[in-house]
Parts: sequence; structure tokens; C-alpha cells
Amino acid sequence: MGRPLIHRSPMPGLGLSMGVTLTMLSLVVLLPIGALLLKGASYGLPGIWDTVNRERVWAALFLSFRLSLFAALFNLVFGVILAWVLARYQFPGRRLIDAAVDLPFALPTAVAGIALTTLYSPNGVFGALVADQGIKIAYSQWGIFIALVFVGLPFVTRTVQPVIDEIEREVEEASATLGASRPHTLRRIILPMLMPAALTGFALSLARAVGEYGSVIFIAGNIPLRTEIAPLLIVIQLEEFNYDAAAAIGIAMLLISFAMLLAINLIQIWSRRSIGYV
Repeated sequence: MGRPLIHRSPMPGLGLSMGVTLTMLSLVVLLPIGALLLKGASYGLPGIWDTVNRERVWAALFLSFRLSLFAALFNLVFGVILAWVLARYQFPGRRLIDAAVDLPFALPTAVAGIALTTLYSPNGVFGALVADQGIKIAYSQWGIFIALVFVGLPFVTRTVQPVIDEIEREVEEASATLGASRPHTLRRIILPMLMPAALTGFALSLARAVGEYGSVIFIAGNIPLRTEIAPLLIVIQLEEFNYDAAAAIGIAMLLISFAMLLAINLIQIWSRRSIGYV
């Protein structure tokens, strides 16, 4: 006999919970995506391609996804390090830093954008330090990168931190007892255990960065072909009541995002299998 399609739990309520899950999934995810695709279908593939195949649109898409990927990779490295420090060490101010990690979740994106612009503008606290060296942060791609790092870092840290808490210290001690060095223990034991959660945090950080708008438009400068992000182009088209063009750019972002997330999920499945999770 084959494996059953549905693995039932001893607890009742499968039908009710499945119905609620599918209903919420449809209302929050499937219906908006379906409406976007339906609007694109009414516009037609030639119209979508003519809208997307313009220098300004390609520049905005390339900028958004390139900086989002760089910011997510940065958060992947330093988010895991931050999670390790918070989970493994006790030091003065630890609780304050732990609480500050959640600040981007609670802070409105527009407020975050204004605060970052104030700090990194040429006459700001941090911007003035590098302005004398001829480095410009605000109103440049560096400013966009910093904003995307700010909003995406908690996704990696909060995803990895519970996994680190569950790793027994005896695992590290046993590895050291068997003669393994610290780098070897980190590379062959700790990192494989953290990889699935780290990739999940990376995907969440990347998804948040790609669609980020409020914290970016204030610090970006919004210069076409240089610092203009794709979500801003969509807003511009909506303000001009050009809904077909807005839908076309949105579909382009959806397809690129889906391809990137699919690649991340495939890597995540491979990493789980390599350590025997599935």
C-alpha cells in the first residue's frame, strides 16, 4: 500500500483547521496575486513586454533585486553572528541589544527612512564622518543598501536564534574532546545545523527587501536610472492612473521574486537532506 496523502493527528479538527487555513491563504495571498495576473492577462503579453522593456524599468528592476540580494547576503552573515552572540553569551547590555533587534518590526517604514536619511545625509551624524572623504551615503545606492539591511536583519536573527538555543553545548564539547578544532567544529557541525533556518531567514530578508518602499524612498534620492527602485515606479504609474503599466511591472517583479525564492527553497531542501532532516 502507498503512503497516505493526509497524515491525521490524534487531535480532532482537521477539516475545520484546513478550511480556515485555505480561506485565509486565499484572501491574503492567492486572490491578490490572481487579481494581478488577471489584470496582466487583460493587458496582454505584448503590452506587458512593451512596458517592461524600457531602460528606466530595467534599471529599476536591476537596482531593486541586486541591492536586495546584497543586503540579504549581508544579513545572512551578520544576522547569524548576532544570533549566536545573543544566544551563547551573557554580557552587560545584552537584553537591550536583543530588544533593539526587533525595532525594525515595530518602527513604521517611513519613520525609519526619515531617521536613516537624517543620520546618513552629508550633514548627519554618520554622513558627515565620510563626507570629508568624498563618500556619499544618503541619496545614493549605499543609502538604499543600508535601508534594506536595516529592515531585513531581524528576519535572519530571529529565525536562527531559537535553533541556536536548541543546540546542546555538549555537541561542541564532544567535538573538542575528539580533537576537532573550533573552525572545524563550526564548519562541519554547527553551520550544517543552522543552514536550513539561516536560508529561511535569508529568504524572508530578501522578500522584505525586494518589496520595501517606505524606508527607501527618503534615503534613495529617487533619481531615474540611478537610485530609482521598482516599487516606486509602480506607485508612479498608479498615481498617473496607468494601472496596466503598474500591473506589468508588478508581474515582472513577481516572476523574478518567484524564481529567486524557488532557487532558495531548492537549496534549503538540499541542505536539509544533507544533514538528514528529510
